[in-house]
Formats: sequence, C-alpha cells, structure tokens
Amino acid sequence: MTTPRSRAALEDLRVPVKARLAAAWTSFMFLYIYVDYLALYKPGFLDELLAGTVHEFDTGPAFVAMALTLMAVPILMILLSVTLSARVNRIVNLVVATLYVPVTVYNAAGEAWTYSYFYGLSIGLEVLLLAFILRSAWTWPRRTASPATPAAGLDSEPIRTPTGA
Repeated sequence: MTTPRSRAALEDLRVPVKARLAAAWTSFMFLYIYVDYLALYKPGFLDELLAGTVHEFDTGPAFVAMALTLMAVPILMILLSVTLSARVNRIVNLVVATLYVPVTVYNAAGEAWTYSYFYGLSIGLEVLLLAFILRSAWTWPRRTASPATPAAGLDSEPIRTPTGA
C-alpha cells in the first residue's frame, strides 16, 4: 500500500553553475590522479621511473615542474569555479577546459595497446567531464532583471529572504 507522500514528486533543486563546475573539476581531478596512481601497477613502469624516465621523458626538474603545473591547474579550477565572478568564471572555465581536452588525449599517446581499455575509459571519462564543464560554462544562464522580478543572485536565481523577515 502506498501513502500519498511516497507518490509525491521528489524535490529537485537547481544546482548553481558554480557548484556544478566545482563538482566537475573535482571529479576530473579524482580521475586524473587515480589514473596516474593505477599506472604505477603497469609492469615495468616503476623500473622506468626508478631509472629516471616516464614515457621517454627524463624525470628531472623540468618534468616535475610541468607535471605539477598540469595537476595544479585543474586543482585550482575547483576553487576558482566557486570564487570567481560569473563573467570571469565562464571565460576561465571555457579556456582551461578547452586547453585540457588535447592535454588529456595526449596523456594516452604512446601507451601499449594492452592497456587501451584502461586508457580509453579514463580518457573518455575525462573528456566527458571536460565537455560537461564546457557546456555548463557556455550555457551559463543570463541574468534578466526587470522591476517586477526579485533581485537575482550570480547564477540567475532569485535571492530568497527568510519567511517572516
């Protein structure tokens, strides 16, 4: 037997664009880091790493600085997506996500075909997240202010005041 409450529609609040972007960048970073972690389990990878090379690159200061930069940018995008103004946020997300599509695809270049499922899945998921970021930033709602409507927040949602205030 169902109760009237169980048949009622579930509340589905609109998630602000800034929160969606921060969540997408966070998901992207989890994948990005986890793929690098799982690569440690590939036979021979640790031997190459201990010999001072990764994918035929010397692991000197330039490589480490580049690797840190490639990781730091998406990490900072989590914070920037929440703190930047809507206009700047939109532009920064569009630029960074666009630049990270080829970076993400390049990360699979030169990998052995035996790991193609692993890299194909991870790169596919990362590119899907970047596409979500691009779409979210591109379709960022515009604020439409008219005298008859309440003031809008940065994400075009009406500013709500507590009842009785």
